[in-house]
Amino acid sequence: QVQVVESGGGVVQPGGSLRLSCTGSGPSFGDYAVGWFRQTQGKEREFVALISYNDVTIEYGWFVKGRFTISRDNTKNTVYLQMNSLEPEDTAVYYCGAGTFPRQVEKVYDYWGPGTQVNVTS
Repeated sequence: QVQVVESGGGVVQPGGSLRLSCTGSGPSFGDYAVGWFRQTQGKEREFVALISYNDVTIEYGWFVKGRFTISRDNTKNTVYLQMNSLEPEDTAVYYCGAGTFPRQVEKVYDYWGPGTQVNVTS
């Protein structure tokens, strides 16, 4: 059983940056693909970025437009989401999920964290 937890959210002004972390428990976390998704109230969860277990596959949501970078450090059981040039539209709860296959859909991820809130406001 893998457990994951997100951290690094907070309040930032438009144009600012945040780095989110997704940390997994257990020695097998490095064998999983990780996807980041976000959700605002009343809307479905939206794909943000994903990374395969070996960094070979990296994909981003259409709205990222070069502003975010996903990476992982398997020695620390952690996947990072560096977010730059943040916009008010990026305000959401950000979730990470761990699963076998790197896909842009929620259902392939078996293990989810509780989420971390990101607020982009002036």
